[in-house]
Amino acid sequence: MLQIKNLHASVEDKEILKGINLEVKAGEVHAIMGPNGAGKSTLSSVITGNEAFEVTEGEIILEGEELNELGPEERAHKGVFLSFQYPVEIPGVSVTNFMKTAINESRKAQGLEEMPANEMLKKIKEKAELLEIDRKFLSRSLNEGFSGGEKKRNEIFQMAMLEPKLAILDETDSGLDIDALRIVANGVNKLKSKDNAVVLITHYQRLLDYIVPDYVHVLYDGKIVMTGGKELALELEEKGYDWIKASLEK
Repeated sequence: MLQIKNLHASVEDKEILKGINLEVKAGEVHAIMGPNGAGKSTLSSVITGNEAFEVTEGEIILEGEELNELGPEERAHKGVFLSFQYPVEIPGVSVTNFMKTAINESRKAQGLEEMPANEMLKKIKEKAELLEIDRKFLSRSLNEGFSGGEKKRNEIFQMAMLEPKLAILDETDSGLDIDALRIVANGVNKLKSKDNAVVLITHYQRLLDYIVPDYVHVLYDGKIVMTGGKELALELEEKGYDWIKASLEK
């Protein structure tokens, strides 16, 4: 599904990623953990094509196709989805209308006709029910006045509607209480399949109580320095990131 080979990336001439190697297969969930400043959000930005970052070396490959030269919109049309840590508000544009536009733009990029209105409404209803979303929620302006939990639930709804091949959730647990975290996690678990893959970027182990990863990777100073199963996340929770630093210095 996703292959990252020797990825180096910089912002304003400062190197942030210093040789990332990662392979994510279809059907897998990978968690990426690490302290502030390790490069976690930079990695998600670079995969999705954020032009503020310069890739100086390495490759990003999705289903055999190199993404390095593609812009963010092109990568999205290829099936890459990013759940933002801080989603933007768009006053005057309802959740439903935003989704209609996003889906039809994606279909247009694939040479398809716009989705018929009755089919679109059926899909919206199905996904809203799947994620336990009130229909009134869908008529509200996108993220305007939303709580943190509502914003994150809306992003999972977008993910459900767009059905991406690769979903990157960048600190989607940030600022959520336990109830909101459980709702978001349930949505992600319902959307997992053998045909897609999920990359979770998080500081904390608690998200992994609800979304069980196949692999946990520790990102430290721009590199993946350790990989394991869920038990690695528990060890990090117990010992903290200073333990990683001490381990590397041995």
